Amino acid sequence: MEEINSNELDENSKNNSSLKRIGNFIKEARISRNLSIEELASNLKIGTHQLKAIEGGNKENLPETVFIKAMVRRISEKLKVDTEFIMSEFKTERKEVKVEEIVQEVSIKAKQNSSIGNQNSKGFIVFILISGILGLLASSLIFNIFSNSFQNQMPKQEFIKKN
Repeated sequence: MEEINSNELDENSKNNSSLKRIGNFIKEARISRNLSIEELASNLKIGTHQLKAIEGGNKENLPETVFIKAMVRRISEKLKVDTEFIMSEFKTERKEVKVEEIVQEVSIKAKQNSSIGNQNSKGFIVFILISGILGLLASSLIFNIFSNSFQNQMPKQEFIKKN
């Protein structure tokens, strides 16, 4: 029974935070169109207290979630905002994050990236050294092969004297 209650609490907090984001978005859209709460509520034929509750993210003053979604859809269509985006916000779960946590996480990732960069540069230097050594060995081997083959050949003058 406690699991269900904790799951319900998680769902309620998710819905409340998403409703607050949606409410803020709707409020900004309404204000940008110079509409008062009373005008928009009258146009939609809903109560001003319901519109205020939606804009404020106060789920306690609203009916079931199904009806809230229907009202939000009508409001967003009336305000000519991206209805699909607003409806998708109901499904989006975002935890509240403190600025200090973000700064700490960014600094940790920066340190990790710099250590990876150091490892990559060390690996690159080792690769260059090994390639240089192999190149020297290969060139000395080739030089020895050609020098031996030239030494084994008879000079032209000796060839001519023999004939």
